[in-house]
Amino acid sequence: MSRIGRLPIAIPAGVTVTVDDTNLVTVKGPKGENSYRANAAMQVKVEDGNVTVARPNDNKENRALHGLTRTLIANMITGVNAGFSKTLVIEGVGYRAKKDGKKLVLNLGYSHDVVMPEIDGITIDVPNANTIVINGYDKQAVGQFAAEVREKRPPEPYKGKGIRYEGEHIIRKEGKAGKGKK
Repeated sequence: MSRIGRLPIAIPAGVTVTVDDTNLVTVKGPKGENSYRANAAMQVKVEDGNVTVARPNDNKENRALHGLTRTLIANMITGVNAGFSKTLVIEGVGYRAKKDGKKLVLNLGYSHDVVMPEIDGITIDVPNANTIVINGYDKQAVGQFAAEVREKRPPEPYKGKGIRYEGEHIIRKEGKAGKGKK
């Protein structure tokens, strides 16, 4: 049995979870609403303030889906209750970010500014010129948007300039000075 899949998910106060006949799991909370259609083989039940996921048998596909389904539902509950956040750090002389209405404007050393509009369910915060905080209730959407922002100028290995996740370690290269003499 899956160690992750068999754990019940507690439903916090202020969050409602419903499951219909087609295995559509809908979660509503203070931050928003999210839904996920679970595989037809998975048995999702809401009882006694907990959500449980069961599988019909030990086929390889069902074993793989069991833990996945449970984790996706747990992430939806966490997202609509507390939300998710990713922090990006900009390093480099002249590199900076600012918020212009509902748009993120990045100055990354190109001949033009990079403009990225907010998408539904995502809010962007720029506490200072070198920090971007992306918040939302959908974990996948927050991570995807953060990856798209990071992709505009990924960190380079020689000086470490670019956009990186907070806490990300960049492996640095030595450069020309490390070349041996003959």
